[in-house]
Amino acid sequence: MSLTQALSAAISGLKVNQQALSLVAANVANADTPGYVRKTVNQVATSGNGTGIGVRISEIQRELDQYVQRQLRTESAGASYATQRAQFYQRLQDVYGTPGSNNALETVYNNFSTALQSLSTSPDDPAARSSVISTAQLVAQQLNQMSDRIQNLRGDAELGIADAVSRANHAMQQIALLNQKVAASSVNDSATATLLDQRDAYIDQLSQLMDINVVSSDNAQVAVFTNSGVQLVGSQAAQLQFDLQGTMTAASAWSADPSVRTVGTLALVAANGSAVDLIQSKAIRSGEIAAFLQMRDEDLVQAQTQLDAIAAAMATALSNKTTAGGTVSSPPQQGFDVDIGGLSDGNTITINYTDSLTSTARAITFMRVDDPGALPLSDAATTLAGDRVVGIDFSGGTASVVVQINAAIAATGMVASNPAGTTLRVLDDGAGNIVNVDALSVTKTATTLAGGSAELPFFTDGNQAYTGAFGALGSQSIGFASRISVNTALAGDPSKLVAFSGSTASGDSTRPDFILRQLTTGVMQFAPDTGIGTASSPFSGSITTFLRQVISRQGEAADSANNLKQGQDVVLNALQQRFNDSASVNVDQEMANLLTLQNSYAANARILSAVNEMLKTLMQM
Repeated sequence: MSLTQALSAAISGLKVNQQALSLVAANVANADTPGYVRKTVNQVATSGNGTGIGVRISEIQRELDQYVQRQLRTESAGASYATQRAQFYQRLQDVYGTPGSNNALETVYNNFSTALQSLSTSPDDPAARSSVISTAQLVAQQLNQMSDRIQNLRGDAELGIADAVSRANHAMQQIALLNQKVAASSVNDSATATLLDQRDAYIDQLSQLMDINVVSSDNAQVAVFTNSGVQLVGSQAAQLQFDLQGTMTAASAWSADPSVRTVGTLALVAANGSAVDLIQSKAIRSGEIAAFLQMRDEDLVQAQTQLDAIAAAMATALSNKTTAGGTVSSPPQQGFDVDIGGLSDGNTITINYTDSLTSTARAITFMRVDDPGALPLSDAATTLAGDRVVGIDFSGGTASVVVQINAAIAATGMVASNPAGTTLRVLDDGAGNIVNVDALSVTKTATTLAGGSAELPFFTDGNQAYTGAFGALGSQSIGFASRISVNTALAGDPSKLVAFSGSTASGDSTRPDFILRQLTTGVMQFAPDTGIGTASSPFSGSITTFLRQVISRQGEAADSANNLKQGQDVVLNALQQRFNDSASVNVDQEMANLLTLQNSYAANARILSAVNEMLKTLMQM
């Protein structure tokens, strides 16, 4: 090797060592910097005419495990989703109160039941009557407050989505900007590696907000998609848009129809201006945003539905009276007569019949509907399993009602008629003997306190009777827990807890016994949208039993959410440790590298010194 080659090799070695020393210094300085990835140099030999003449840096290498990084981002989304849901469920548990505490819903309801037992024993005791009214008001107030707090939680979820969208947009914009900077960088140096660190940090932030898939391409570029395939970032960033709404109520709900929707929706607007609704397309399945959507549109809605079901059951158990029709014969047809006069909006007529060809028992429920915008009704409008529900317009009188009923039952062979007044008659198919009418009944709501029977409008919807009516905006049951109250006329005159007619004795226990029985042991059916029971087998039981089921289910859901969070945390922490093992800076290792580089630097410097001495000697010769 000539002196010139030796000199060139030593100089290149010094330059490489200087860069490597700078990199070690940077590693040590950033040992505690979040998102910083340890960097090393890759050296390659240079040659001329087949002879090695030096060394150079081929690239600055970031020491990380890309497979673990991908897994870490996936689990980061899952951990964020689980954490948010666990936090919301903890707050929801606070709404229900600690079991056994004075402000727990079950405790308040049990106090009401105890007061009813005292009234049943001593119906003429003014103190017992007052106790029933006061404890009933506490139950209503508790349901009002719980409903308001659940809607506040939904409002917080709405705000959470808005905040997460803002952070996601910032992260996506920064990823696109760093993509451009990396593409413009022609040298794979430490500056480029720093840009990659910054880009990874923003991708990590985005992965906490939603489930993403990162695809690498040429020139160190990346494209970011949701796991459902919607592109978020490429050469440019898309824009998330969320139309934050105002106050949240029980009636607030998401819909694909903008004219119906009353909560914010999440849209993705691509760089070319095209937009897609991410909620409708179910594009986001994990991360903070998915958790907020889940709580706002499903979990908390179901919690509200459960409270509404309790409130509706309390009201209808005391105010609704079902009357069976009387048998009637008109050979060869058989059937029943029932009086349909006095039905309120939401009250029902039910025909039970048997199809003898298949030996199948069936039911048709006709519901009075005063708002044409609510028609047609869904079969889920009642809690009766398997019944067909038909909305009936009563504005045209009894004759019009009969015409509508006949149209609905024509295919069965049954026939409806109006023999007199407000009487509805339903007969089987006669000689065909294919369809047998088993029963005909009508359910009416008591709207006065002195109607001559034990039924009474104990609980009301504000100042109006609760009948479960349907309107264009949905059922009266929606949000009823936030509006339920004790009938002001009853609160003003507690004697009506006993007196159901002008001749009722003060010590008559008929009505107190009825109230106690209905609210503690009376069997009712509850709609499957409460999450308890199914469409084919709705939950059937007392209000007390249903209340306990609700509290139990909410507790189980909270435990499940917390267990999922803990499991996700374990997985995330394990992956984070594996990632850190390769990517984080080990100061001791860097110090060892520093000693090696110093020795290498000294060796190259010694070569320079030796070459310098040899050149001087040659010059002197």
